[in-house]
Amino acid sequence: MPAFRIHPATADRFGDVATILNPNGNDRACWCLAYRAKPADYSRLRGDERAEHVRALCAADPAPGVLAYDGATPVGWCGVGPRAHLHRMTRSRTMPPIDDVPAWTVICFVVRSGHRRKGVAHALLDGAVSYARSHGAPVIEGYPVDPGEGRINSSAAHVGTIGLFAAAGFELVEETRARSDRKPRWLMRLDLRDGS
Repeated sequence: MPAFRIHPATADRFGDVATILNPNGNDRACWCLAYRAKPADYSRLRGDERAEHVRALCAADPAPGVLAYDGATPVGWCGVGPRAHLHRMTRSRTMPPIDDVPAWTVICFVVRSGHRRKGVAHALLDGAVSYARSHGAPVIEGYPVDPGEGRINSSAAHVGTIGLFAAAGFELVEETRARSDRKPRWLMRLDLRDGS
């Protein structure tokens, strides 16, 4: 398995963010804003406005995610940040917070075509955990899908799978009311306070 380099999605790497999140210049590309922006803002922003919104996020600290590189080539993205910064997560009825711990949340993965099934998502999740830890996060969470015995639609896999999170040391906490491809999503959590 190749070793991927992981870097925060800082302003100087915005071109690489764009390469992964909107490679075809789609005006309606998500840009990993669905959980971050208020619904009205998400609906209103299009094309260059979404790009500029993400550019501003990349200029802030913490950055809105981490990037994976194979050599000099950007091959993947993981959106991560404090749950309090994720507007849709703070108001979610299907994935409500379970306590008042200021958790960081992993919200999505994007791995470029041609680089899938090579360990990029694992490297991204490890990088997201390291980035959250470096910013003093007490815990980091995800809401991955449980594919059961079957496979899931690739568009539904952007939230990760419970196997991916379990391999990184996350523990199952509870099943949520959220679904991806009609399959349950679980809250999984990794405690960063014990130095693990």
